[in-house]
Amino acid sequence: LTAAPSLPPSLSLRRRDEGEAWLSCRSPGKPTLYGSLTRRGLSTEGVPDIAASEGFVVGEVTKKSILISCPHENVSTKFLAPYTTFCRIHQKSITCLDISSGGGLGVSTSTDGTMKIWQAANGEIRRLLEGHVYDVNCCRFFPSGLVVLSGGMDAQLKIWSAEDASCVVTFKGHKGGILDTAIVDRGRNVLSCSRDGTARLWDCGKSACLGVIADCSSPVNGIALGTADSSLNLGTPEKAPSEREVGTEGKILLLAREDKKLQGVGLQSRQPVFLFVGSDAFNCCTFLSSTYILAGAQDGNIYQLDVRNTNAPIQIIHRSGAPVLSLLPYRDGFIASQGN
Repeated sequence: LTAAPSLPPSLSLRRRDEGEAWLSCRSPGKPTLYGSLTRRGLSTEGVPDIAASEGFVVGEVTKKSILISCPHENVSTKFLAPYTTFCRIHQKSITCLDISSGGGLGVSTSTDGTMKIWQAANGEIRRLLEGHVYDVNCCRFFPSGLVVLSGGMDAQLKIWSAEDASCVVTFKGHKGGILDTAIVDRGRNVLSCSRDGTARLWDCGKSACLGVIADCSSPVNGIALGTADSSLNLGTPEKAPSEREVGTEGKILLLAREDKKLQGVGLQSRQPVFLFVGSDAFNCCTFLSSTYILAGAQDGNIYQLDVRNTNAPIQIIHRSGAPVLSLLPYRDGFIASQGN
């Protein structure tokens, strides 16, 4: 038996005008409390003097953070400002971003049609990666930090050198735009999912498709690869895996599908492990551990599941009705981004 913990109250802050911001405190099953913040001036050290409306209290304030509490719900939240902002890398919305393993480089794609590599320390553009037709949907560094994997609406998966911006490999086989990618271990094999409803495994050395891992008859919006719990039955391959497959044994692939389904598939066996039906299209998924996973839906729901028993979620987290666009494990929890 698994008990689903009740969600604690949460504070939200949204900028209104220069020097003003909206506040809200949401507690499950209770009316939302609303308030505002107003900046009254600056101290001689440059720290803002901030006042809160009735029901909210301003705690410690620095140049880069502010602590707000709602005594009625006994909740406090520290809001952090970015320590730096890069405004000149792209001209329009950023659709995907990754940082190299060493932390020195960033790669990002945008609705302005570009994919760029830049210095993480100062935002200086190092390379422009050109070669996809139409928009580039996803990008990520290989573990080495010297190579980039990207997927686009042109149904092509490409591998790039971060050192000279050359495209060293192009994979073709998908019939629709590529929406997400994953890298197996050190990167001899990679994975992709597409609007065509398939997830595919690729051999980087031979520039070839090693197989279709899943064919869902519905767009696969996101994937995540993890090591399965030893008690989980991943199935047996119908035929011996290719010698070109490296690091696929004992792995499970999660598929966030447009048809409201979250699916788990044994990477080496190609056999289904579980199928969970949610409330709306799934946009993204990730592993918290070898047993616990998260999946984000279009209606704002975040599902936490145990892969050993997916009949019912451990909990459903709902902070906003805006689509959940990405999920990232962080310390003992996770970070979620939403469309609002």
